[in-house]
Amino acid sequence: MNSVLKKYLIYNFVKIFFNVLLVFLSLGIILNLFEEIEFFKNLDLGLSLPFLLTLLSVPNHVMQLTPFIIFIATMWLLVHLKSSGELHTLKIFGFSNFKIVGILSITAFFVGFILLIFINPLTAIMIKHYESIKANYSRDVDHLVSINKNGLWIKEMNNQKFRIVTAKTFASGNIYDVSIYNLDKENRIIDRIETKKVDISKNVWKIQEGNIYKLDEFESLKMSAIDDYQITSSFNYEKINTLYRNLDSIPFHELILNYEELKNKGYSNEILLRNLNTLISLPIFLFLMVFLASNFVLGSNSYKKQNTKYIFLSIFICVFVYYFKDLSIALGKSNKIPLILSVWMPILTLSILCSIGMIQINEK
Repeated sequence: MNSVLKKYLIYNFVKIFFNVLLVFLSLGIILNLFEEIEFFKNLDLGLSLPFLLTLLSVPNHVMQLTPFIIFIATMWLLVHLKSSGELHTLKIFGFSNFKIVGILSITAFFVGFILLIFINPLTAIMIKHYESIKANYSRDVDHLVSINKNGLWIKEMNNQKFRIVTAKTFASGNIYDVSIYNLDKENRIIDRIETKKVDISKNVWKIQEGNIYKLDEFESLKMSAIDDYQITSSFNYEKINTLYRNLDSIPFHELILNYEELKNKGYSNEILLRNLNTLISLPIFLFLMVFLASNFVLGSNSYKKQNTKYIFLSIFICVFVYYFKDLSIALGKSNKIPLILSVWMPILTLSILCSIGMIQINEK
């Protein structure tokens, strides 16, 4: 009988999880579709391409929200069990609060493990295709950064002029083997700069040595040397790293197996380390979110329906945990706390809170 009841709990929990997941996917598709339409608003492409890009990117975003999906699914199930009286029936058959929560939390842990091992590689492939497709339209937007096998490409518009920058590699605040093309609004080349190295650590780029090529009034190409030359750009090294060193396109197993190789390609060690620990912590995060939801639902002895209360409580807790995670990561980025601790601090905090809450709940 106990095994039947366990299967009943797991089945309903997984079913509710997928229901909430579908709601998040639907909302994500609607919201992201507007964003993609805005990106291609100056192109006559219809809705097919924005919709395709939305389908490629939304699963990755939703996967990052799975802790909150698990939290809502847990509250939904436990509220149903309380209001229907099934929780009381389970206790008659020997299921304590702690045992019920334990079954749900272990299920959530395995959901996280499945997401990490099987779903993450799929979302990574989808993000790769997303970036590849979007990069093909670089000529049709004013500002774009693309990183591919040929190196770094930057396109931006400044004072009604276009600038295209190509570089073979970039690391430690610099780009190397650089060509900079300045074009007028009719896409005619005004000048070209060739240099071995450009300091892009700030928005004012610094070129120590290089050559600039210009056409004179007789349409002859003239070369002159430049020294201590500066260019103002809307991009800098940190912004490029943040936007387009997109580790979402690297699956978990590749991040582990090719860690040193990724560092040699120019990926920031800090970003790699943070992303690796974030992925590792996912199953544990889901595990704890079940306990957190259980603390609120099972902490009350009232069996009356309090759906409105739990809806607002779910929203508040999800928002609080989300911003607490962001705050922790921000502290890590600013070196206020160690980077690894910034990833695990929300996990440790939730562990303490859930432990205290479950001790009280199990006594009821």
